[in-house]
Amino acid sequence: MIGLEMGRRTEARRAPQLAIVLLGSTILAGAPGIALAQTAAAAPPVATPAPEVGETIQTIQVTGAERLEAQTVLSYIQLRVGQPYTKAAGDAALKDLYGTELFSDVQVSNDKGVVTIQVKENPVVNRIILEGNKRIKDDKILPEIKVSPRQIFTRSKIRADVARIIELYKRQGRYAATVEPKMVMLDQNRVDIVFEITEGDKSKVRQINILGNEHFSDGELRGQMVTKQARFTRLFSSGTSYDPDRMAFDQQKLRQFYLTQGYADFRVVSAVAELTPDKKDFIITYVVEEGKRYKFGDVKVESQLRDFDGEKLAKNLALKKGDWYNAKLVEDTIESLNDTAGAFGYAFADVRPQYDRDKENLTMGLTFVIQEAPRVYVEKIDINGNTLTQDKVIRREFRLAEGDAFNSLQVKRSTNRIKSLGYFQEKFEVEQKPGTAEDRIALEANVEEKPTGELQLSAGFSSLERFIFQASIRQRNFRGRGQTVGLSGSYSSYSKSIEASFVEPYLFDKNVSLGVDIYRRDYNSFNFANSDRNTTYEQSTTGFQVRAGVPLTEYLTAIGRYTLNYDDVTLGKGTYYSIDQNGDYVCDPIRAGRYLCDAIGKRLSSILGLSVVYDNLDNRMRPTRGETISLNVDLAGLGGDVNYYRLRGNAAKYWPLGKGFIFSIQGEGGLIKGWGGDDIRLTDRFYLGEPQIRGFGIRGVGPRVVRQYYTADANNEYTVKGQDTDDALGGRYYYMARGELEIPLGSGAREMGLRPSIFVDAGAVWAIKPPQLNQCHTGQGCFVGERDSAGNQLYTQTAADGTQTTTTSATNTVTGGANVAIGSNTNFTETFLGNTWKPRVAVGFGVNWNSPFGPFRIDISKALLKYDGDNTKTFTFNVGTQF
Repeated sequence: MIGLEMGRRTEARRAPQLAIVLLGSTILAGAPGIALAQTAAAAPPVATPAPEVGETIQTIQVTGAERLEAQTVLSYIQLRVGQPYTKAAGDAALKDLYGTELFSDVQVSNDKGVVTIQVKENPVVNRIILEGNKRIKDDKILPEIKVSPRQIFTRSKIRADVARIIELYKRQGRYAATVEPKMVMLDQNRVDIVFEITEGDKSKVRQINILGNEHFSDGELRGQMVTKQARFTRLFSSGTSYDPDRMAFDQQKLRQFYLTQGYADFRVVSAVAELTPDKKDFIITYVVEEGKRYKFGDVKVESQLRDFDGEKLAKNLALKKGDWYNAKLVEDTIESLNDTAGAFGYAFADVRPQYDRDKENLTMGLTFVIQEAPRVYVEKIDINGNTLTQDKVIRREFRLAEGDAFNSLQVKRSTNRIKSLGYFQEKFEVEQKPGTAEDRIALEANVEEKPTGELQLSAGFSSLERFIFQASIRQRNFRGRGQTVGLSGSYSSYSKSIEASFVEPYLFDKNVSLGVDIYRRDYNSFNFANSDRNTTYEQSTTGFQVRAGVPLTEYLTAIGRYTLNYDDVTLGKGTYYSIDQNGDYVCDPIRAGRYLCDAIGKRLSSILGLSVVYDNLDNRMRPTRGETISLNVDLAGLGGDVNYYRLRGNAAKYWPLGKGFIFSIQGEGGLIKGWGGDDIRLTDRFYLGEPQIRGFGIRGVGPRVVRQYYTADANNEYTVKGQDTDDALGGRYYYMARGELEIPLGSGAREMGLRPSIFVDAGAVWAIKPPQLNQCHTGQGCFVGERDSAGNQLYTQTAADGTQTTTTSATNTVTGGANVAIGSNTNFTETFLGNTWKPRVAVGFGVNWNSPFGPFRIDISKALLKYDGDNTKTFTFNVGTQF
């Protein structure tokens, strides 16, 4: 009843309005209306549009809807039953329905109060298809597209998606990219959306113009910018692409450059980038105003801290009165003063520079004011974010403890030590926060852990070992305790190994490291017959090493170690053995050489060693600054079968030269000597060559025996057979030095991992006793073959210079000659070469490349100094992969 009454009251309220509209219509149509018009003739009235009167809506019908309900369609419009229908109301309904973007076509009609709304729904998106995109893959574009399958197709969304795709290409510098959307109609009112992409070339920076510069050339200023002009020499550089953010950064770089040169008033008036009509290149124009050049005026330090004398501090500052003004030097001075205050416990010291600019004399006076601050103590150290790593693993790297006086240098050192663990993300800093009092500070380490387990399988090829296969598994933070556990193995044509290792950096939570390695290594040595590589002896080593390290200072560490090796050196009997007079197989010096025969057998080596290492490199994997020095002493003979002592030392220093150049020098050397009547065997000596000294072959430097073969014809005339063997003998002393300059490339090349360098390598290995070639003495001969073609026995003659030649003189006495079946008509000359301390020197250039298929190194070098017997090599490379 209530609802019915309300409905009646509503009709009652509407009835007068309808009557008024109808009335107005009657008046305008009848005689009084004419009278009114005549009356107004004297004073023309203002024309007003007559209100539109429509028929009352009786019903509203919706046709054509497939997915949407009729009530849903009606909810989008203002038309209602009982209201008058007008053209304006119909137009408003059309506008509202099109505004929903749900319909591709809408028609509204009225037939005597029956309003019909006929709609055609927009199709449903079936698939999104990208065509023509090569530089940006689908997985980068699709997340930016808002239209997705099973959504209603709308043109506004498609236009927005086209703009997003074009923006992606603009970020890559491809301003000529175009996107054309197309629809493929399917059944059931579905549609596939196809974005046809034309990527175009990267928009390069064709030219950089600089206007207003008088004191510096365009080339000097362009050299300060990150953006570079596109040239053939910058083929791999990404800096030649236009980037608005990079352009803004270049303006800051220009300002920084001028401020370091004394131009304190410098400013960039304008910077404009114009796109060429073909949309392929940009032309950038900078307008600058250099201003006057200033020098430093009076430089003072005012300290409000009682521990600092401003006058003494001012005398030790790097900037001096009369020097050209340098804003970078001012920043460095502020940082240095802050560090100095922090080192004395003033964590919140504030150094503020006050400038006194004298435009007439062109001087810039400076007063560094060190604000008063309380001396601060470490109240607490908080560690957050470590879910696996135990707190103590991080806390023990802090150079400060709770209750200690604050020291900013120790905080930086703590940050570097935690970074060096390798357990956390690179962007890490120890944060300093106020404590509960003015003289208290809280240190907070907010770490973000990263995976520390490594499983690697690799395969590759090198000029040293041919095909190489390696596998390793290692956990560098075992159970969150900071321990390292590893197992590795390798296999190549000339070596095989398997090794298990364990490292505890803090034994029993003390500052003592402990490491244990257990291994088995098989190595096949070799010599060269012409360019062919032949296996000589096989060495199998089974053993273990235990080492302990104790830090002496922050950068100095002492490492003691004990090594026990069981070596088994063997030779092929068919190649290097002969039958003696008793019918036993013995190693034949004529075939194998004296030193090789001495090396064969089984031996136990018990070695005690000590190393002292100084290391302050900024990065152990790829250092750019700092130095490292190590001294190593090994003593073999505390048990076992081998007696010797070995001394080795090496050092390296790195300098950043600016603009990405890194210069380094490295040197090392050593000696080994036997004691207790023992001599140094072939397997324990030092060897040099590839890869230690580039420009020379494997073991290509140092003492060696070269055997040249001859052949005799029926007339006993000897000619070279064109083959020889080269056996490296190693040495007891060696040294090696290297100077290298790493050359920076563009950012594109750096992203690819390309690091070229030029280098100089030098070194030598020497100091062994000349071998008794073929067991012969001067003036005597040895029986070294069966018979020549004439039936004569063959002998080896030794000259005073150590050269031995095979002859057919039957008058020489055979001394110790066994029947060595080298073969008929076998004649040779052996020469001992290379036993000198004089340096071998090579120069060259190389490239390191972190390629997609693994690390790659190529070197091209030239030996400048070499000696008889040295084997040179111009081209070397090493490549591998991970999968």
